[in-house]
Amino acid sequence: MAVVFLWRCEVHPFTMPNAVLLVDDDPQIRAICRTTLEESGYVVGDASNGKQALAAIKKAVYDLIVLDLCMPEVDGFEFLKAVRHKAPKLKIIVISGLPGGAMLTSSKYLGGNATLAKPFSPDSLLLVVDEVLRTEDSAVGSD
Repeated sequence: MAVVFLWRCEVHPFTMPNAVLLVDDDPQIRAICRTTLEESGYVVGDASNGKQALAAIKKAVYDLIVLDLCMPEVDGFEFLKAVRHKAPKLKIIVISGLPGGAMLTSSKYLGGNATLAKPFSPDSLLLVVDEVLRTEDSAVGSD
């Protein structure tokens, strides 16, 4: 007589980590953001200007873009206009170190889902990223 053991396994659905594209011309900002996001389980790509970012989103799918406004070649405003025309639901957090915050506010009218003023802490970045990714058609403000 054969004895059969049945093991009951609980199967958890496999979930992919969210993919984030960092777009900033400052390599130190990109490095800090990359480390912060990767340590929290995100898959991270990066670009040093809007032109590279436009090429990157043609090659890969991203859940979120963290976008600086002031960059060479294609700046953040030009990038926002181009992306919103082609991918209106793509989530974008706009970052900037320009004083006054008027540029960050303007970015929301062009489709930025949230803003974050430089300098910001790694915890602030994670808070805004998590909030934007959790929110449907988000309009999160963080300045």
